[in-house]
Amino acid sequence: MQQELPASSGSARYRALEIHREGQVATIRLYAQTYLMSLKPPADIHQEIGPALNELRTDHAIRVIVITGAEDGEFMVARRTEDYAGPNLRRMLNEPTSAWKTFMGIIQAHQAMAEIEKPIIAKVNGDAMGFGQSLVFSCDLAVAWHDAKFCDIHLGMGDATVTTGRHVGPPFGTVPGDGAGSVLPLLLPLPLAKQYLWLSEEWTAADFAKLGVINQVVPREQLDEAVDRLVQSLLKRSSFALAWSKRILNRQLADQLNRTLDASVAYEMVNLLQVERLEYDDPRKLD
Repeated sequence: MQQELPASSGSARYRALEIHREGQVATIRLYAQTYLMSLKPPADIHQEIGPALNELRTDHAIRVIVITGAEDGEFMVARRTEDYAGPNLRRMLNEPTSAWKTFMGIIQAHQAMAEIEKPIIAKVNGDAMGFGQSLVFSCDLAVAWHDAKFCDIHLGMGDATVTTGRHVGPPFGTVPGDGAGSVLPLLLPLPLAKQYLWLSEEWTAADFAKLGVINQVVPREQLDEAVDRLVQSLLKRSSFALAWSKRILNRQLADQLNRTLDASVAYEMVNLLQVERLEYDDPRKLD
């Protein structure tokens, strides 16, 4: 059942997400893109993930972080395909300063996830498409609905659909610059990473679990229990040992991000600015 989203996160700092603290656990709930686009001005979740994580990094009362969707059915999905031709997004694409904030937000989000010493669990309570799937891949552990859909929408040409049938992602092709292009080669054999990214194929959480990318998939009604069990298991461990273990294990991830994330973000930003300048009628004619 979909939850009614609040008008604000309870913190003036965030409009695209909310942070809920309970004991030693903090949950970041991501608001749906359709809600964010309805705000005036629209809120951009790319810009808020990094600051939220850095806030929790320095909150020493928090030991475990969970990231999930504010609405069951959607962890986080890309904007609707028609939004890419709308005035709000076109203004963003046409304004380098605005685009800069979004793309720097992507970099800061993945850097924060790699460097924060606390375990981050992706609680995937619905579809993860676009930046949403990239966030899941950068979390330390992931538990998901078995049938949640994943897709990297950048080369989807507007054909990617969420479970409800809504088309999401740009109607033109661009570089996978929001993190998956950097992280997936560490998680999948390179031919499979290319297949998934280049063809924008829709895979389920169960598909990724078979490949070892997701730790556990469960029926929808068991997700809360499975994540709670994992959280409690982590809380029984030494916080210092977990912190240093994460830093050791994530050195390869941090190196990969340093080598590739800036370039992928820059290429996508250039792609989007090119598309806006060309004033496309049928974006597929750009190829």
